[in-house]
Amino acid sequence: MRIVFTSDTHGSLYPVNYAQNCPENTGLFCVAAQIKKDENTLVLDGGDSLQGTPLLSYYLGHKDEYEFNPMAEGFNAMGLDYYTLGNHDFNFGYDAILDYVTAMKAQLVSCNVVDKRGALCIKRSVVHTMPDGLRVGITGAVTGFVNVWEQKENLTELEVLDPIEELEKELSILKETCDLTVCIYHGGFEEDLSTGKLLSESRENEACRISREMDFDILLTGHQHMAVEGVMIDGTYGVQPPDKARKYCELTIDGTKGSFDISSSLKSVEAPGSEYEEIAAAHEFMNGLNATVDKWLDEPIGFLEKEIQPEEKLSAALKGSKVAAIFNQVELDFTGADFACTSLSNDPLGLKKGITVRDVLGIYQFANTIEVKSVTRAVLKQALERCAEYFDYDEETGKVSISKVFLQPKVEHYNYDFYAGLWYEFDLTRPVGDRVVTLKKIDGTELLEDAEYTLALSNYRATGTGGYECIGQRPVVRSTSEEMPDLLIDYIRKNSPVPEIINSRFSCKPQEQ
Repeated sequence: MRIVFTSDTHGSLYPVNYAQNCPENTGLFCVAAQIKKDENTLVLDGGDSLQGTPLLSYYLGHKDEYEFNPMAEGFNAMGLDYYTLGNHDFNFGYDAILDYVTAMKAQLVSCNVVDKRGALCIKRSVVHTMPDGLRVGITGAVTGFVNVWEQKENLTELEVLDPIEELEKELSILKETCDLTVCIYHGGFEEDLSTGKLLSESRENEACRISREMDFDILLTGHQHMAVEGVMIDGTYGVQPPDKARKYCELTIDGTKGSFDISSSLKSVEAPGSEYEEIAAAHEFMNGLNATVDKWLDEPIGFLEKEIQPEEKLSAALKGSKVAAIFNQVELDFTGADFACTSLSNDPLGLKKGITVRDVLGIYQFANTIEVKSVTRAVLKQALERCAEYFDYDEETGKVSISKVFLQPKVEHYNYDFYAGLWYEFDLTRPVGDRVVTLKKIDGTELLEDAEYTLALSNYRATGTGGYECIGQRPVVRSTSEEMPDLLIDYIRKNSPVPEIINSRFSCKPQEQ
């Protein structure tokens, strides 16, 4: 038998890069054209489908106007059999999930999501019998960190239980009746797969623990956006595709119960061909939505005094980011907090002078809200030491580079933060953990050791994820429901022409050689 597995497709349906307005080999329709499903194939998905592209952003704001769900159309075209939910699928509340699930032909499987309303028809597990009689037991789970990240109002009718406890229960049931057991886990690997080094003390990702403490035959993972072609951990075979439907996992399973030969590969999504054209033609009823989205994306909202060229990662981290300064100013103006922080992006970001909705959604792709936390000087110092860990310094050559801590096992530039309202300096010749040599208010006023200050930041970072537990442990002063892309659009409209914003004093020595 064969398993085709996608995960973290993040709204990618068509082969289009919306930010750059150009074709791109990606999307569920291209996957559907490529996989050629037969009776010996199961098609599975690991969640995070409802967030990530302007198409989905627009649709979710106007879903009552349409008689179809775009992502459901993509998965239905693929012949999806079973799927689970990802953490971002909870971002828009129960009704958005219900709209999606109702339009799906596949069965939703999750043993750790409790539906209090009961309309989602979630099954804790399923047993799928293949044509040759092989009984495949399939269960699913989402990371328990949904309870940490998600806004409480989005979980009033849903409960996310401990994934380890619930998977153990379901596996014990499946083992009694099934020949092959499969877990679809929306979570990643908490260890470096080459060295075994623990990557985090948190329980955000627990795939290695699941592999060691349970004996699923196959573990299909996601969430990290990390390409894992295939890894065997204590008898469990694990895979993970990268995000945005750029690649998918294909597994081949031969043998009988207790003696399976499992192999896998990561398949790149190919350029659209005749099969894609047939699928697109069958979905012409979606053309009106596409046209409306394109018109919306090209709507002018304002302009900058001066264009911002795409910022290279290391240079931005060392010298500051003009894009991040805008994000931080939006947070400061909206909340009135003393300080603000925002992260470096995994993609080079820039802005031309004339700004459209497309530009904003291209540089800020997540539906993050803003929280305000109470912090002290000590907390700010600890958080900035985490930022300073982003750099490696070679004493012999004087070369500054990006630390492998932020590049392996997956690229995490987004765990480097820029701060506004502060005057701070790094000395990279000093050891990690002792690199912050200046920390004051932007006007040079000293930060008092026993004073409480307010810090505005995304709801994602507010949880302390990414190595910022010192922030996650601090009390919340204010939570907001407004999403950052909407706040950015509003800020640009009100402040055009937007000048170059300088809302921090930052320096780093030595600079890149």
